[in-house]
Amino acid sequence: APAAPAPAGSLPSQQEMAIRSALETVMDPEIGLSVIDLGLIRAVNVSPGRTHIQMMLTTPFCPYAPQMLADVRQAATSVVPQECDVDLLPDAWSPELMPDPSLLGYSF
Repeated sequence: APAAPAPAGSLPSQQEMAIRSALETVMDPEIGLSVIDLGLIRAVNVSPGRTHIQMMLTTPFCPYAPQMLADVRQAATSVVPQECDVDLLPDAWSPELMPDPSLLGYSF
């Protein structure tokens, strides 16, 4: 799947790419697709000593939110062993945010 576009003039670091790869194992239990496939991970920023991830949920009151946040943090720290903050964005998710919406099995 194509990576989310990096800001103009910058390429994702090897650490960021490793984290995004690890996050492909974090599944949304209700939909059965990864947080990457669903487009829930909006930003991964790795700086010395701290990783900062911004993500959203498919629904505002997702009952799996605490577990998904813990899984995202664990996946990130498994490949870049340092402090990791995961911020939940208030944005509304929609299938258009997915790199490949056809994974949901229907078209839009």
